[in-house]
Amino acid sequence: MRIMIAEDEQRARQGMERLIESIEGDYEIVASVSNGQTALEQILELRPDLVFVDIKMPFLDGLSLIRAVRSHSLPTEFVVVSAYADFQFAQESISLEVAGYLLKPAAREEVEKVLQKVSAKLENRRFYSVRETKDLRGKYPDAHPLILRALDIIQDGYAGKISQRKLAEELGLSPEYFSYLFNKNTGVTFSAFLREYRIEQAKRLYDSGARDRKDIPYAVGFSDAKYFNKVFREVTGQTPAEYLSNCQKNI
Repeated sequence: MRIMIAEDEQRARQGMERLIESIEGDYEIVASVSNGQTALEQILELRPDLVFVDIKMPFLDGLSLIRAVRSHSLPTEFVVVSAYADFQFAQESISLEVAGYLLKPAAREEVEKVLQKVSAKLENRRFYSVRETKDLRGKYPDAHPLILRALDIIQDGYAGKISQRKLAEELGLSPEYFSYLFNKNTGVTFSAFLREYRIEQAKRLYDSGARDRKDIPYAVGFSDAKYFNKVFREVTGQTPAEYLSNCQKNI
C-alpha cells in the first residue's frame, strides 16, 4: 500500500512515519508533506492509496483537500488525524467517506487497525478489477488491436477522467478516426460505451457490497452523485435505490 502523510507539524509528521514503518505489512510511505496545497499536487502526481491528513494545515485544510481530491474522481482513501475532538469535524469527515478519524496522538493499535481496513478494501478492488478486465476483453475478441488497447485503458482508468480526444492521442490516432474505429468495433459511440460501462461497474459494486453505497458514484468515475443517479436511471431504467431494493427482493 502506497501511503502519504500530510501534517504541518514536523514532530507529528515524523512520529507518524516511524509508527507506520514499525507496523508489519506491505506499507510504503511515498511522500510526507507539510501543507494542503503540496499534498494535493503530490496526490495528483503520485496517486497514493491512502493519505493520513491533518485537519488544520496551511493553504488548504484537510477537509478541503479531501473534497478537492474527490473532485478528480480518484479512489484515494483518507484517514483524518486531528487534535480536535470536535463533533463537527468528525461529522464532516464521515460525510466525506473517510476510512478513519483518529485523535492525536494516534495509538499504534488504531493506526494498525485502519491500515488493515484499507488494505482489505484495496484487495476487494483488485479482485473485482481482474474479473471486470476478463469480462470486457472477452466481449470483443475480434476487435482491432488499437481498440483492444482502448478497452484496457477504460478498464484501468474508468474511475478517473477519460476523454475521447486524449485516448485517441495516446493511441496515435486522430479523434475522428478513433471515433469511427471504436464505433465500428463495439457498435456504440465512445461516450455511450464509457457511460454504460461505468454504470455496469456501479451495479457490480452494489451487488458485491465491496464499497460503501455513498462512495460508489465516485468509485466509478462520477464527480456528482445527482448526475450519477440521473445516468443510472437512463441506463438501467431504475434509480439506484430501486435497483438495490429489487436486488434485496431477489436474495
